[in-house]
Formats: sequence, C-alpha cells, structure tokens
Amino acid sequence: MTQTQPITKPITKNDSIDLARFNMIEQQIRTWEVLDPVVLDLLGEVHREDFIEASQLGLAFADVELPIGYGQTMLSPKIEGRILQALNIKKTDKVLLVGTGSGYLTALIAKLAKHVDSIEIIPELSKQAEVRLQKQNIHNVTLYVLDAFRAYTTDETYDVIVFAGSLQLHPTTAEQMLNIGGRMFAVVGEMPIMQATLTQRLNEGSCRKETLFETCLPPLKNAPQSVKFEF
Repeated sequence: MTQTQPITKPITKNDSIDLARFNMIEQQIRTWEVLDPVVLDLLGEVHREDFIEASQLGLAFADVELPIGYGQTMLSPKIEGRILQALNIKKTDKVLLVGTGSGYLTALIAKLAKHVDSIEIIPELSKQAEVRLQKQNIHNVTLYVLDAFRAYTTDETYDVIVFAGSLQLHPTTAEQMLNIGGRMFAVVGEMPIMQATLTQRLNEGSCRKETLFETCLPPLKNAPQSVKFEF
C-alpha cells in the first residue's frame, strides 16, 4: 500500500507578516500590560506595515521608534498600545491628536472614535498620512498642517487629546479644551526621565492627573520650554 505524503503549504510573505504582527502583539504589547481586548484586536486589524515605507518592512513590528523621515519617528508598538488602553476611546468621542507622523496612530484612534482632528507641522508627513488613510478607507479624520503650539486656535472642545511626542511642561492650556470627563495623554519631562501622564477633566474648575509609566519620547517641535536658570 502506497503512503500518501502530506501536502505542505508553502509559507508566503503574507504568512510571515501575519506571524510577525502576532508576535508583536503577544511578546511586546501584551507583556507591557496592554490587556484590553479591544485594543489588542485593533492592533491586529490595522496593519502597521501599511503606514511605513516598503524598505522598512523588516522593522515594522520591532520594538523601536521607527524613523519616518524629516527627523521624526513612529512610536514603538507598546507605547501606542498603552496610549489607546489608557484613553479608553469611545465611538462618541471627538479627538485631537498633536503629531500626525506616519498616520498610524491617527488610524488606530479613528477606528475607535467618532472623529479625529490630527495636527502635523511637517507638510510632507501630513500628505503621506492623508494618502495612507484614504487607502485604508478611513475618512473620519481632518488633517491640519500647522504648528500646534503657535498657530492653532480653536473654540472646539474635545473628549480626548493626545500628544504623540514629549513635552517639557505639562500642557495646562490644553486642559481647558477638554470636555467634562475628557481625557488627555501627554509624556512630560526631559531626558533621561519622562512620565506618561493621563489627565481627566472632572468639572469646570479641576482636573485629575495620574502618572502611568516612565518612558522617553522625542520632543514635539516648538513645544513650550522650561525656564533654565544660570547661577
């Protein structure tokens, strides 16, 4: 009797990418205390590799801040996961994101929120993000090309505000742009120690701030600087 050999399906490029994405979620993000199933599912659904250059595919799922040109970087996957989990974004939320970058974090937030206003100071990055978002059929985003700290004025208020880079000073002014119950994520401080903070607006006159974890992120361009004293 002749034995039939099992048919082995060849491993394709897509299989390798899917495995790399799975490992990123399980080995980097989940182990960094990101356990919200909504966030984990979202990170599997929105493909990180669609928001980088093809030449960077080998680093798409690495635990690094990936260079995206113009002196800017893409946040590491675990930081993106912690941001999304901390903010608990709802389908009714209007979100302000400072630092569009590659467009990936914008896409993740847009999948959870009602609408996202996303600000980027570098025109070329904003244009790249626009093209990528359109390819993913993500349309609940308004992109702005301007300096968020010097040229952005609005009477709008938001349910969620996210700063996608570090600040030397806590963004107190932005607290006034939060709706009651609104949440704000910001990484505040200077090298070598910065703190990821979550601020919630409790009422017209007060906010509650908590420190989530320590990390270091590249600074946002033209963010207010702390005063240096020389003796």
